[in-house]
Amino acid sequence: MGENSREKETIICRCRDVTEADIRKAIAEGYDTLELLKRKTMVGTGTCGGRTCLPLVRRILKEETNKTPEKIELPRERAPIIPVPTKYLAGERGEADDG
Repeated sequence: MGENSREKETIICRCRDVTEADIRKAIAEGYDTLELLKRKTMVGTGTCGGRTCLPLVRRILKEETNKTPEKIELPRERAPIIPVPTKYLAGERGEADDG
């Protein structure tokens, strides 16, 4: 099995089913930051929040662009899509609000 076949089959982001070949192709197309790769491939947007895949993507980005790890910024964190009342974040429990 050749190097290309291995990259094609190696899953980098299990949540979004993104392969190593997908990441390398996106970098070759000019998506050369973690933020841009996240937008292009959806890597890091699954249930793990990127804890598993972003370090792997960072390594591939370093290899492909020769950037130092200090130059590879982590993507921005975003708030949840559904607003959560602050009282729930503070650990308070109660009936759901009516509106």
